[in-house]
Amino acid sequence: MLLIKTNKDTLLKPLQTVTGIVERRQTLPILSNVLIQQNQEKTTFLTTDLEIQIKTSAAYDSLNPQNFSLTVAAKKLQDILRSLANDAEVTLTRKDDHLYVKSGHSAFNLQILPAEDFPEIAEEAKSDVVVTLKQKELKNLLHHVQFAVAQQDIRYYLNGLLLLIEKHHLIGVGTDGHRLAYIATHLDDAHEKQEVILPRKAVFELSKLLNDSDDPVEIDYFQNKIRFSFSNIVLTSKVIDGKFPDYNRVIPTKNTKQFEINRLVLLQALQRVSILSNQSEKFRGVRLIINPNSLRIVCKNNEQEEAQEELEIGYQDEPIDISLNITYLLDLLNNVDSETVHCAFENANSSVLLTIPGNTEFKYIVMPMRI
Repeated sequence: MLLIKTNKDTLLKPLQTVTGIVERRQTLPILSNVLIQQNQEKTTFLTTDLEIQIKTSAAYDSLNPQNFSLTVAAKKLQDILRSLANDAEVTLTRKDDHLYVKSGHSAFNLQILPAEDFPEIAEEAKSDVVVTLKQKELKNLLHHVQFAVAQQDIRYYLNGLLLLIEKHHLIGVGTDGHRLAYIATHLDDAHEKQEVILPRKAVFELSKLLNDSDDPVEIDYFQNKIRFSFSNIVLTSKVIDGKFPDYNRVIPTKNTKQFEINRLVLLQALQRVSILSNQSEKFRGVRLIINPNSLRIVCKNNEQEEAQEELEIGYQDEPIDISLNITYLLDLLNNVDSETVHCAFENANSSVLLTIPGNTEFKYIVMPMRI
């Protein structure tokens, strides 16, 4: 039975949208598949890993549209379509439990699994809270905090991003227990307080799919899941069940010793000294020796090798000698695009507050380390 006859890109674009969460090897084979459903002249593509679900659709002209529903290996179908020539015409045909993909002299035969066995995340009738903002605003929020989210921490609630609605603000907070990134974005309307912990995988997938545009994204909060609807895409994710740490207690208020420094100058200096840091270690230390008008950056490794950089700064307070994780500093400097960064200290044993001049909505806190 002929299912679809269309241009390669008509199928490839929506397929690429949904395959980011799909793993080639799954405990359940059907989770490696994409659910493709045809209804009238609209084809929907849906994937899930049981925690996250992405759905999108494509419309195309067809003289005799055939309604159908099937699942097929998502990555294999994507790789096949990618391999075809630009503007190639593709025909999808079904016979028994196989899908035949044909284009020119190329032909492929893929196994089908029953659509009724595909484990979709149930749709909720009504959300608790609905928030609408620009896609570029949400993308910017995620970009400024996602690098601080923990990876495979035994404190499972740290393996996600706090997404909090508080009156006129949507707040994002990411932490791994050693550093914390906070950012708030303004909402046009006031909302009741609502918070969820969005899993790390959903955060990064969402960042890839959002456009840097003024087009809207609608966020629906449910009791145990959250849904993002934008640009003909619906991403639904279960949320992490746990209590996120009180970030307000982490943000320092007594850091009166401060200076501003050019972001690129500091980034390049840290990149140079990091060459002689202990590359194999997770926590790579860097020593910052702050004196009036001077910042000395020192890195050592286990072979007793050492790298130093000295930079001029506008600092007139008492000296500070503090050690920090150099990776945490590089993460910040690589993920903001401001010309300068503002660094504030209390003493060598207290956390460092890094902010962007002129932006009161972003804060980055790094705990000191002993090296």
